[in-house]
Amino acid sequence: MQRVAGARHHDPFSVLGQHQVDDQWIIRVFNPQAEAITLCGVTKDCPGPLEFQRITGSDFFILLTEQKVERYQLEWLDKQGNKHVSNDPYRFKPLLTEFDLYLFNQGDHHSLYQILGAHPACVDDVAGVRFAVWAPAAQRVSVVGNFNNWDGRFHALRSRGSSGVWEIFLPDISTGELYKFEILGSDNQVMVKQDPFANAFQMRPDTACIIYQSEFDWSDNKWLDNRQRNSWQHDPASIYEVHLGSWQRDDQGNFLDYRTLAHKLVEYVQHMGYTHIELMPVTEHPLDDSWGYQVTGYFAATSRFGSPDDLRYFINHCHTNNIGVILDWVPAHFPKDSYSLARFDGTCLFEHEDPRLGEHRDWGTLIFNYGRNEVRNFLLASALYWLREFHIDGLRVDAVASMLYLDYSREANDWIPNRYGGRENLEAIDFLRQLNAVTQTEVPGSIIIAEESTSWPQVTRPPDSGGLGFSMKWNMGWMHDTLSYMAQNPVHRSYHHNQLTFGLLYLFTENFVLPFSHDEIVHGKGSMINKMPGDEWQQFANLRLLYSYQFTYPGKKLLFQGCDIAQRSEWNFKSGLDWHCADIKENRGVMTLVSDLNRLYKDNPCLHSSEFTGEGFEWINADDSENSVISYLRKSDHQTFIVVLNFTPVPREHYALGVDQSGGYSEIFNSDSERYGGSNIGNQGLCQTSDNPCMGRAHTIELSLPPLGAVILQHREQSNDD
Repeated sequence: MQRVAGARHHDPFSVLGQHQVDDQWIIRVFNPQAEAITLCGVTKDCPGPLEFQRITGSDFFILLTEQKVERYQLEWLDKQGNKHVSNDPYRFKPLLTEFDLYLFNQGDHHSLYQILGAHPACVDDVAGVRFAVWAPAAQRVSVVGNFNNWDGRFHALRSRGSSGVWEIFLPDISTGELYKFEILGSDNQVMVKQDPFANAFQMRPDTACIIYQSEFDWSDNKWLDNRQRNSWQHDPASIYEVHLGSWQRDDQGNFLDYRTLAHKLVEYVQHMGYTHIELMPVTEHPLDDSWGYQVTGYFAATSRFGSPDDLRYFINHCHTNNIGVILDWVPAHFPKDSYSLARFDGTCLFEHEDPRLGEHRDWGTLIFNYGRNEVRNFLLASALYWLREFHIDGLRVDAVASMLYLDYSREANDWIPNRYGGRENLEAIDFLRQLNAVTQTEVPGSIIIAEESTSWPQVTRPPDSGGLGFSMKWNMGWMHDTLSYMAQNPVHRSYHHNQLTFGLLYLFTENFVLPFSHDEIVHGKGSMINKMPGDEWQQFANLRLLYSYQFTYPGKKLLFQGCDIAQRSEWNFKSGLDWHCADIKENRGVMTLVSDLNRLYKDNPCLHSSEFTGEGFEWINADDSENSVISYLRKSDHQTFIVVLNFTPVPREHYALGVDQSGGYSEIFNSDSERYGGSNIGNQGLCQTSDNPCMGRAHTIELSLPPLGAVILQHREQSNDD
């Protein structure tokens, strides 16, 4: 009892509650706030009320009965004379099954988020909350909150032995209560920690967890059914990457809430023609400056924009308006904040002990220990939680390269080789393969995208053939080569022509997304329009050409917010976008171009149905470096587009291009159109072939190529009259 009173007992259930002693039953209660306690709610076979006796000099109360009392309540007076009635949490039996604990320790509990954490429940017709947490090295774990004055002497949890899990059912509390876990660590230090499985948190800088239960009524069944039936490999995907805190703010500069954002953002995305919204992490995080990539709440939507059900409303509204939602998800590292995962039970529980394995020095964060079953299960459950409980359509896994390599961003003597002496993180590789296999099986139609910046092979190939199993991968090489090329003064581009063509050597080795992401327009890198060389006219023409290239090149598409309005300023996460740009003619032209490209891409199978195989692409001429012109075909079974791009500000009249079919070719898109703010140089809608062979093809068309412009042509089937 002294250990219980000192909050140092590993198993308070062995002392408190009801226990048989010889031929009697004894009920022990520890309550430092009570002056007197009475047993009430007893059965007719054990009439009451019955008065507890205080053990002299202590805050323990005991009651002896001749027989077991099955269900009872405690009526007690506090030191101010106020009366309270409560259920004794120490009268309830363990709730977690041995099978649940076994699956967790094996790393295979796919619904772990329903087991660990805080969950409203009804036990023996008593409403309350079930708490469970993994802390195998802890000497004692208590749940603390307003309901017990944040006093860890109350409500110490039951140890579930070698599983490392602690649990308790607290009656008489409900949703909305604040809580944390107080842990007596293996180092004899008392820590107050957030629940790793909490579903909601206070608004930063406050850090308490909130007991939460969703009451949202989904109405997106049609979307989910279609998602499961459709083939994402062959469907268009034009992704609008968004940071909710800086897309738009109110007149006072405050965040918009999830529900307001749902309507404003969906309206904009529909107007612009995107198919998906990708959210930079909305998992809970303490520091705005991390943009959400240093996560403390792997099962919680950030409170910056409202409640978890408000986020559900956002996603549901997207789905009912035929917009998919992808979430950035961060299993590569986590912050060192003392109230969160770091040294959770007094030991390096989620991370490695050795900083050569367990710390990203560049980022000031800790690395998950992927070799530990329970840690892998924690991350796997997080992924499934967002896909299942929030109907997220896909996850973009951040910083995959840092997970794959043990020497990632490290000095030569600052990493530990794997068991074979190599630099590959074998445990992380196994986890990623498990992640992709389980999510694709458990949530059919969902996609997992890798943000992976190295030449690691077969990122998007099945694990049984040596791959990692991702659905898609960001094409970082294409992005860097393309932006490097576009930054060149056009007079020098002929010397860098290989930057346009090199990507085709590896293009179909993976399922690629073509990203112009937030990383490219921050930290002094300049906005997209400011990356473009030349005077203002050339900058806008270059940007229109760049986006035309992106939307006609094989691969799914991604643009970060602000890129499509050609704002001059770099992205600033502390304020909204420069929406006044939309009132400027040149910027409005870029917006119209992106909108038209989105619709052209979505409506024409030749641009999206074979983006991951060579069947949908064919060079016409990749070698015209002298003119800085490239031309290629985009193809599907019944449709072919000719794409010609001129990367110099020189209009090229009578440019000869080889084609396979004779007759007329319609110019269906021109990035230099007056509609987009261009000079309107082009082909006046139609070109006719001659029978002169050209570029290894049977016929020739002569084109007017606009300066810094892209044109798309389609063969016009001739009628008998023609």
